[in-house]
Amino acid sequence: MADRKEQEIYADGIGQIHFVGGMVRFDFITLQPDPKGKGEPTPVYNERIIMPPQGFLNAFNSMQQLIDKLLEAGVLKRTDAGEADAKSDKKEKK
Repeated sequence: MADRKEQEIYADGIGQIHFVGGMVRFDFITLQPDPKGKGEPTPVYNERIIMPPQGFLNAFNSMQQLIDKLLEAGVLKRTDAGEADAKSDKKEKK
C-alpha cells in the first residue's frame, strides 16, 4: 500500500451547491478581507467537491446525525425557524 498524504482543506462555508451532469457539486468559499479594511469580507471560491447523488445523500445523513449530536451537547441550538445555529454566531441586536 502506497503512503497516502492527508490534506486538510479549510472553508468558511459553501457558496453554492448545484446538480450538473448527474453529479452534485459543492463550491466551497473562504472569506477574504476587504483590501482597504473598510468593507465586509468577500466570499472567494476555494475548492469544489463533486459526488454522485447517493454519495451526497450519505453525506447529508452523516451531517444530520452530527447536527443532532451537537444540538444534544448544547453546541448548537434551534432557532424560531427550526434551523440549527451555532451559539457563538448568534448575536442579539438591541
